This record gives sequence, structure tokens and C-alpha cells, in this order.
Amino acid sequence: MRAQEGFVLADLDPRSTPNFEGDKTEAEAQLIALSERAAELQERLFAQSKGGATQAVLLVIQGMDTSGKGGIMRHVVGAVDPQGVDITAFKAPTAEERRHPFLWRIRNALPTPGQIGVFDRSHYEDVLIGKVRQLAPPATISRRYGQINTFEANVVADGTTIIKVMLHISSQEQKERLAARLDRPDKHWKYNPGDIDERALWTDYQAAYQTAIEKTSTDHAPWFVVPADRKWYARLAVMNLLVEHLEALDPQWPAADFDVEAEKKRLAAT
Repeated sequence: MRAQEGFVLADLDPRSTPNFEGDKTEAEAQLIALSERAAELQERLFAQSKGGATQAVLLVIQGMDTSGKGGIMRHVVGAVDPQGVDITAFKAPTAEERRHPFLWRIRNALPTPGQIGVFDRSHYEDVLIGKVRQLAPPATISRRYGQINTFEANVVADGTTIIKVMLHISSQEQKERLAARLDRPDKHWKYNPGDIDERALWTDYQAAYQTAIEKTSTDHAPWFVVPADRKWYARLAVMNLLVEHLEALDPQWPAADFDVEAEKKRLAAT
């Protein structure tokens, strides 16, 4: 799923399940097992920061409307202890945010040591909707790719592992999910009439994603493109990515900064 040189978004089948041959039931069983592993690793990451470690993780989730970002928040991010997670859902910039460079609000939301930061949408909106809706001049959009790469390189150098995920959904699947929201009163709150306006620009958004992936999938912060027509697969795939990166960090329990045996004796005496 890592976007290597020559990656073509249009060639990836959104209904495919790369590296997984099971069905939904098997995927859900694996997700439960991986959730336990993720929770343990996240607790170790959080604990070791109390001993002075500076490692952190930033999970960036991008995708078209209805691609399943909310499901990732519930089923993947929701599997770990909330005290060690910081979720930021980026909306349209506020008046204050527009007075600063586009990465200002992103920098302010970066995870602190021991945390798993999660971006529900991110700085990439500035080269996606910003490009499609022409919210900035083409020259400004072009400069942003390099600014993003430099910014992410600095974030990684400071001890944060970046996991960038694009949830790749098909136009037909999006149409069906939007229709389902309209058919169910309990889903009307999720529906935004503006989604249809954005859907009309589907081809432009796919081209914008292709360009963003080409220009910003780097060795220090590669893109992972996850087929998302099957929600159960996308959740399993993102959980796998999170666990793999946490295992690579190999966080350790911090050593006690007190005399354990002495404390045992004190406790026994109470």
C-alpha cells in the first residue's frame, strides 16, 4: 500500500484487499487481536515519555467524503487508551488561522512526546481543496508541496513518526453511501448538501490526490493508499499500519526512579 515511485492512483482498485485473502469475519477477528497489541504498544509509548523519551506518532487520515474516516477513528484509534491520543479534525481555517502561514495551525496540533496524534484531514487540504477550488494561486499551491516536505522532515527529525493514509473510495461506492445517509433519518446529521457539490469535482480531486502523493510521498513520510470500498478491510489495513510503526519504535517501559524493594517493605508495613 506504500506509494512508490510511479504509483498511479487510478490503477488501484478501491474494492481490492491487498495482502489479505480472508473475508469480513476473519478481518474483524484480526482487528480485535491487533487492537490488543496496539493498546499495549500505545501504553508503552505513553509510559516511556514519563521517563524522558521524545517519541510520538502522527497518523494522518485523508480521503473523499464518506471514505470511512469516522470508522477509522472509532475502530482503530478508539482501540487505544484515550489519555494517550489527541485527535484534531481540521475544518475550514478560522479568521485567525488565515492570518498565519497554512502550516501554523498544523504545527500547533502536533502530538507531544508519548502521544499518538491523529489528524482527521490535515495540511493536505491546502493542496487538495485548495487546488481544486482555486483557493490560492497556482504558484502558491506549487510551493506548498516543498513546504510540506520540509515541515514533515523536521517533525520526523524531532522524534515523531508520521503515518500518512489516503482512504481510496470509488465514485460508485461514495454515491451508495450518500444515498444511504439520505434514506436513514438517523444518518441525516451526517449528510451535507455540499457533498454533492464536491462530488461533481470528483475527477479534479483524484488528480489533486495523484499530484499530492507524487510530490509528498517521501522516505521519511511515505503515503499509504488504502482501498476503502470495503470498510472492514480499510480498518484492518490502517490498524496494521499503526501496529507495524509502533513495533518499529519498540517503546519500552521506563525504569522505576525509586527503590522497588524498599517500597515493597514500606507497603507491607502498612
